[in-house]
Amino acid sequence: MSETVRRPSIFRRFRRDSRGVSAVEFAMLAPLMITLYLGCTEISDGVGATRKVSLTAATVANLTAQESALTNAQMTTILNASAAIVSPYNASKLKIVVSALRIDANGTATVDWSDTKNGVARARNSTVTIPAALAIPNSYIVLSEVSFAYTPVVGHTITGTINLSDKMFMAPRQSLTIARTVS
Repeated sequence: MSETVRRPSIFRRFRRDSRGVSAVEFAMLAPLMITLYLGCTEISDGVGATRKVSLTAATVANLTAQESALTNAQMTTILNASAAIVSPYNASKLKIVVSALRIDANGTATVDWSDTKNGVARARNSTVTIPAALAIPNSYIVLSEVSFAYTPVVGHTITGTINLSDKMFMAPRQSLTIARTVS
């Protein structure tokens, strides 16, 4: 008789006991919260890297378009200064190509000259596809192309290295063309 009375009281006590509930809830929610935290960190770091790539492309185009003639030393200065924009990211993973494009009477853009930092310069006289709105006959335009091999801090095992890139077109400001002298 005493056993039948004891069982319901043990079950009632167990059902009312809530001492371990918070530990169980924490064990269930902790992986989700850690994943959300790391995910937000990765996303904000990736957005920051993307922004740095866009700023670098704009800076290279802007600094190049301000000149009427460029020497090797000036171009090296522009490319090195622009590469500093990606700090605190590793600048050795950054590729910068700046090209001066000549647009003929038919609106076809060809490379007049091209320089690079950590990349491959465009071949002289090669054709480049540009937006139709920029294909103004008998004009000149600067094309800045930047790419960056971004490796997420935590998510690299899932995504691997992500290639971020951007390009910027800008018209010369001081003259119709930008002469490039090799010194």
